[in-house]
Amino acid sequence: MTDVDHRYADPETQPCAPVTGNLADLLERVLDKGIVIAGDIKIDLLDIELLTIRLRLFIASVDTAKKAGIDWWETDPALSSRAARDALAEENARLRARLDALEEALEEAPVDGAEETNGAAR
Repeated sequence: MTDVDHRYADPETQPCAPVTGNLADLLERVLDKGIVIAGDIKIDLLDIELLTIRLRLFIASVDTAKKAGIDWWETDPALSSRAARDALAEENARLRARLDALEEALEEAPVDGAEETNGAAR
């Protein structure tokens, strides 16, 4: 004889079934809230630690990442054309400043040949 569980015979007392959604809804929820996955990989040989890899993965939308203070892709010249232009402009400004300083130093420095000529004329 089989036992039948009659605890949920009344539909009002039945537990709620889990809400199912499609993959797009799940992905939207994860990107909206963000998810962190963390893990460590250790390789030991005879109780000697040879290698440890620590993995930290943060999956989120761009807006959620910005709210969390993560925006490295905006300043990486390999990923952002604006960052590449800014990096080139900054390097150009530094080089121009160095060039100006060198030119000023050359203008202020007396030329050895000119002093000898002036000294010989006296």
